[in-house]
Amino acid sequence: MTATSANVPITLRPGRAWTMVERNLMIYRHTWPVILAEIFEPLLYLLAFGVGIGALVGHVPGLGGASVTYPEFVAPALLATAAMNGAMNETTFNMYGKLTADKTYESILTTPMSVRSVALGEVCWALLRGALVSTAFLAVVSVLGLVHSPAALLIVPSALLIGFTFASIGLVVVTLLRGHEDFQLIQLVMLPMFLFATTFFPLNVYPRPVQVFVEILPLYHSIELTRATFLGTGGLHLVIAVVYLAALGTVALAVGVHRLERTLRT
Repeated sequence: MTATSANVPITLRPGRAWTMVERNLMIYRHTWPVILAEIFEPLLYLLAFGVGIGALVGHVPGLGGASVTYPEFVAPALLATAAMNGAMNETTFNMYGKLTADKTYESILTTPMSVRSVALGEVCWALLRGALVSTAFLAVVSVLGLVHSPAALLIVPSALLIGFTFASIGLVVVTLLRGHEDFQLIQLVMLPMFLFATTFFPLNVYPRPVQVFVEILPLYHSIELTRATFLGTGGLHLVIAVVYLAALGTVALAVGVHRLERTLRT
């Protein structure tokens, strides 16, 4: 039975969302090398910038005034970026294909699945994918000797939160895309955010107006969260980042579910 978006209450109850996750798990049994590629990308950045340039840079300010080696500074930022990219790729590139070329959701909605369950299932799958990539990256940097505390395991729930936030943002974005050419606009936002959100440089190297802009970016708070967890500094940085990402992700998810409802029901 078809319902218009105006008649459908927007709630975030999971419903049959796990069915969507299970469906994606079955698909990825045959395309798992794609996830391996997402693990290797941050590793290449770590080797090129963290280890290569790190030998020239030496130590940089971490959080709370502590000084850390450059690889220890870059590694948690790359981990946050990996969680972000994994989640965003799933709810933008992959979901767009299912929405347009494959018509996957039209078929799924002929079953008892609701649009809300589809949306929540895709977000759950995206954050699981981001967490998987981040966990694998954490294991590798541990072998490289960059992890010094068992508290670094808290990076896994941190990656889940980051994945949730960016998967929800991606859910909004995919409902706004007009065609494949709009993916260039996504890159136009993602690339500068990756470069400037303290991934490779401390915040204090920028002029104050640029610092204010950087502090608004969700990737900046994602990096603050993983860096605070990775370095075991905790404190105010961690609290602000958790509240910011949870609030942004929840609002984006509510908006994304509503917009996907309109997209699929009209």
